[in-house]
Amino acid sequence: MGQSESVDEAVRRSQAWFLSRQHPREGYWVAELEADTTLTSEYLMLRRFLGKVDPERERKAVRYLRTMQLPDGGWSIYYGGLCEISASVKAYFALKLSGVSADEPFMVRAKDAIRARGGVVAANVFTKITLALFDQYDWRGVPSMPPEIMLLPKRFYFSVYALSYWSRAVLIPLLIVFLHRPVCRIPREQGIDELFVQSREHVAFNKVPPFKKDDAWFTWRNFFITLDQGIKLYDRMPIRALRDAAVRKAAEWMLAHVKGSGGLGAIYPAMANSVVAMRCLGYGVDHPSVVKALREIEALEVYDVARDGQGPAETLHLQPCFSPVWDTALLMNALVESGMPQHHPALQKAAAWLCSRQATAVGDWKVSSPQAEPGGWYFQFENELYPDVDDSAVVLMALAKLRLSDRQTQQAIARGYRWVMAMQGSDGGWGAYDKDNNRMVFNLIPFADHRALLDPSTADIAGRCLELLGTLGYDRTHPAAGPALGFLLREQEADGSWFGRWGVNYIYGTWSVLAGLQAIGEDMSAPYIRRAVAWLESKQNPDGGWGESCLSYAEPATAGQGESTPSQTAWALIALFSAGATDSISVVRGVNYLLRQQREDGSWEEVRHTGTGFPRVFYLRYHWYAQYFPLWALALYRNMRAHGRSKADELCQAARETGCFWSQV
Repeated sequence: MGQSESVDEAVRRSQAWFLSRQHPREGYWVAELEADTTLTSEYLMLRRFLGKVDPERERKAVRYLRTMQLPDGGWSIYYGGLCEISASVKAYFALKLSGVSADEPFMVRAKDAIRARGGVVAANVFTKITLALFDQYDWRGVPSMPPEIMLLPKRFYFSVYALSYWSRAVLIPLLIVFLHRPVCRIPREQGIDELFVQSREHVAFNKVPPFKKDDAWFTWRNFFITLDQGIKLYDRMPIRALRDAAVRKAAEWMLAHVKGSGGLGAIYPAMANSVVAMRCLGYGVDHPSVVKALREIEALEVYDVARDGQGPAETLHLQPCFSPVWDTALLMNALVESGMPQHHPALQKAAAWLCSRQATAVGDWKVSSPQAEPGGWYFQFENELYPDVDDSAVVLMALAKLRLSDRQTQQAIARGYRWVMAMQGSDGGWGAYDKDNNRMVFNLIPFADHRALLDPSTADIAGRCLELLGTLGYDRTHPAAGPALGFLLREQEADGSWFGRWGVNYIYGTWSVLAGLQAIGEDMSAPYIRRAVAWLESKQNPDGGWGESCLSYAEPATAGQGESTPSQTAWALIALFSAGATDSISVVRGVNYLLRQQREDGSWEEVRHTGTGFPRVFYLRYHWYAQYFPLWALALYRNMRAHGRSKADELCQAARETGCFWSQV
């Protein structure tokens, strides 16, 4: 069988694989969104805090944590990663809470690995907060967050609305928790004193400084550390009227934002914090709001089968949230490119479901973009108050490619288009959830040791928005295109690549940008684009694929380096196709890699994390990235070879001929 026939067969098998997995009634597609062990560890702690221990759940979660332990005794935050201190401390404590003895050999290895990396004191702020809830860390070593910040005007420089959506959703319940400082008492033998390199008492009395200052006399970090000390003094004798008003406002905000079916922010950390905060406010574990929140968390459970020393056994772990809108929209784009008719029932059903997910309520984004009106899409099954630009752009591309003529869908596309355009930042780029969420100095406060407090414009989302404009029939003359191109030129790395905020990493970013530039009609022979192509080709592995480890976020010198994966190979290929390369040796080798890796049932296997929650601290494994991106790449290769252009290009041209009617509805 020649390569052309092999590609045809691979596309057909992949299409069939997906069609058998569509939700039969609703029409969406969704796969597991896997993180690391930290969420499962935290889940065990949460159930213990609530007095809702389920021995069967606990046993399966313990089995999962044991199977994920590294040979050196610690736990990593991505596949192939090294021991990470915070994940390891949480896993160790969760195991002890679940009745595992510290004398077990695997626990001794874990203790040694943790102590060798600095012990509990070296863990991050969120780990210390969790430990403080069980009296395993002193609250004085946790950065202060006074609830009075809730009283600051929304447009004030230090307002909670100057933080990212995820930070806001996680932090506001914590403001209530910080005030009450609840403690779940546990037996001494379940504690983790042995993880302190220096005694707990030594740490508690600040003989070990909780936050290390910079050597320079004045830096913003030193300023915030000094400010934290002042806030701690204020906490001893606060202005009672202000504090009470602030706590009421935090509680009102939280309760108003948990009304949807997806929980607070529809992400596990915020959902869990809301449960603890409600308990602090006096809600019993049987209160309807607490029961609802816990039920929404339980929906995130994933049961699997792992092999331990005794053979196959069921395990339990937690995913951070669901991803049906993202999965469905990306797959629809791939299926259209693969030649599936636009009127195919599967696509029509999926389109109807996506239209039903369009946000109609005013969310927090209104603060940063007051001129915007509702119209975006969110990531999960329900997250009405937090649509995001990336999901909205991909959904709009999918709907536009179906050429649906009913007025209702056209209006949905028009509303979505207008919302995305209104979210463009003053720098020409786009953030995910808010406009101009870029006060980077906030990442220097002690609370933000994960350096992910903000949601600034990123190259990958800017590229996606340009791709959206091209799909809708616009070109470089669109008012948003010039500022976006300027932003991308400023963001390009010296080696020609672009940073990937939401996918790992420079391969993802470079794909997103090149696809957008091609769609908008940029000259793909421009020197800065050829540098990006040369960078991609230089990173191809000997097996023909591309891969990049999450390590590249911490060590940029490793950009584009790692074992080949189907998803990252597909991104590199789509990027090269966007730049006009369809018959180079790099492309042929990459296509052959995908063909070799496809399994008989039409799927691909990928175990590595290629998605990004927060660079350096939280990574994601989208279980279907290895499925729809290779389908997309192979279909695009076939179309480029046969017709000289992609199906998307054909549809863009059709859109231009109709005068970009969506934006006029």
